[in-house]
Amino acid sequence: MDMRIFPGPLAGSIEAVASKSEAHRLLICAALADGVTDIDCNTTSQDIDATAACMRALGARVTRTKKGFRVVPVPAGSPEHGALLDCGESGSTLRFLLPVVAALGCDASLTGHGRLPERPLSPLYEELVAHGALLSPQGNMPLAVRGKLESGRYAIAGNVSSQYVSGLLLAAPLMGGGCEVLVTEPIESLPYIDITVAALAQFGVEVARERFDDGERRGLLFRAPSASRLHTPGQVRVGGDWSNAAFWLAAGALSKDGVIVEGVDLRSTQGDRAILAALAMLGARVERGASSVTVRPDALRGCKLDVRSCPDLVPPLAAVAACAQGTTTICGAERLRIKESDRLQTVSEAVRALGGRVDQTTDGLVIEGVAELSGGVADAANDHRIAMMSAVLATRAQGPSVIRGAQCVAKSYPAFFEDFRELGGTCAEI
Repeated sequence: MDMRIFPGPLAGSIEAVASKSEAHRLLICAALADGVTDIDCNTTSQDIDATAACMRALGARVTRTKKGFRVVPVPAGSPEHGALLDCGESGSTLRFLLPVVAALGCDASLTGHGRLPERPLSPLYEELVAHGALLSPQGNMPLAVRGKLESGRYAIAGNVSSQYVSGLLLAAPLMGGGCEVLVTEPIESLPYIDITVAALAQFGVEVARERFDDGERRGLLFRAPSASRLHTPGQVRVGGDWSNAAFWLAAGALSKDGVIVEGVDLRSTQGDRAILAALAMLGARVERGASSVTVRPDALRGCKLDVRSCPDLVPPLAAVAACAQGTTTICGAERLRIKESDRLQTVSEAVRALGGRVDQTTDGLVIEGVAELSGGVADAANDHRIAMMSAVLATRAQGPSVIRGAQCVAKSYPAFFEDFRELGGTCAEI
């Protein structure tokens, strides 16, 4: 699907969609718990549905309700053996469930689509093998998982993917003796590990964290206890998604009257809450409410932004920076090259296609703001965040723009273009 976007500012109020980061973790915990869990989750997406489908494949009963999901857990001691878990294009689903499947010892296989088979699994892969898992070669899908994961200490470099750490922590209660996960410095995307720790705590598993330094390695040591089953709290709630809200807040910075996002938690562990500080640094006016945020335009100016803890914010921040006065330098984003697309490359291509000025660095972007954007044709590159960034940026163009492959927004935000119209945007499928 291609989408034509007509220029014109967005304004008004919109409800945040459910956080897929929280939904993944809560669905997995609920499926491993000791009873039924109702998950309050106001929206879903392809990635969330992929995790739900994988838990069904392992033997859980996951059904949609008016409020979200009802999860009847995997039968105690008898997960489905020989199951094929289809992770879709969700990196979180694959990296979380690979250790979980190995810890269950149920001889299953995991598969995926799009760019997922190409995305790296090291050093998680090697750590799993070193602790008893038997895995088929990397890069080939389906990825077969045999054997039974052992407890002990796992060491993961903190600058590759926080998803590896989260996967091990989710699997830890199933290992018999629990496990320790040593995350060596430098540590990036730490807030995503915090989301995992918070999810486990809701199900009665308290993960301890302490500083670690043995003279050779420094970092954080996470200790997760053993638990034959997680304990269901009965009902849990998925918070509003800061990652997707960031696009509407960026649109507010580029508008005339501002945009309000409702249903977000100002105390959330989600790292992408940092969008508020970043937009303020770029000169936007940010107003915080009890469960809402308003961003209004002001004199936008370039600045330096380090996104090591929140790399997914690069696309919405790039949209604002492209229209700000002066130069914006974004650093700490090298891991974006192994996302759904090489996101440093595809952000650059989309910004330039719509009339902006941007150059890549090894770990980021240098964006020179322009007074006017010409508009043009941007390729979403099968990356939901590129499609959403292009739509927001196109509202500031001088003429209509086209987004190629805009259907990829369904990965995290199927109703994105409906909400775009709700905020006064004009777009048409072509």
